Amino acid sequence: MVSLEFTPNPNTLKYVVEKTFLEQGAVNFLNPGDALRGSPLASEVFQTPGISAVMIGKNFVTITKAQGFEWDQIHEPTEKIILEFIKSDKPAVLPTWLEAKKQRASAEGSIEERIKKILDEEIRPAVAVDGGDIVFDRFENGIAFLFMQGSCAGCPSSTMTLKMGIETRLKEEIAEIEAVEAI
Repeated sequence: MVSLEFTPNPNTLKYVVEKTFLEQGAVNFLNPGDALRGSPLASEVFQTPGISAVMIGKNFVTITKAQGFEWDQIHEPTEKIILEFIKSDKPAVLPTWLEAKKQRASAEGSIEERIKKILDEEIRPAVAVDGGDIVFDRFENGIAFLFMQGSCAGCPSSTMTLKMGIETRLKEEIAEIEAVEAI
């Protein structure tokens, strides 16, 4: 079964399923090439014309539509693809892709690890409720750079969430942070 949820971002929809795709976190695919290398599910979803991004979370898929497309062109074929996929035994995201992602993350320093811990334990679960995700990119010259993904990317309230929520929380715990910026 697939349940459709609207998100605060009018360009994204969240499909909640009764299957666990990932044990934790979320993985965002911004193009069909990356999806082909890392996710059988995202690769199949990208076959629907008009999709510009696919994010896979614990038990959901968030899709972002491209400009010039309407939801009535995208929703039905995407829902069918997800329904068929959850009946299969294929992994939503390839284990090798997840392992490579973990290795990149563990190579980072202690400030980076503290930022990721707060994001993973406090912030990401909260934004996942609305079909979004916020992923750490880098820490440089006092600025934490984050990717806003899924329904968070392009959401009208994402700037407020970033500055008043995430930046405030990270500054409380990590004195070295001067600002948080979205990329």
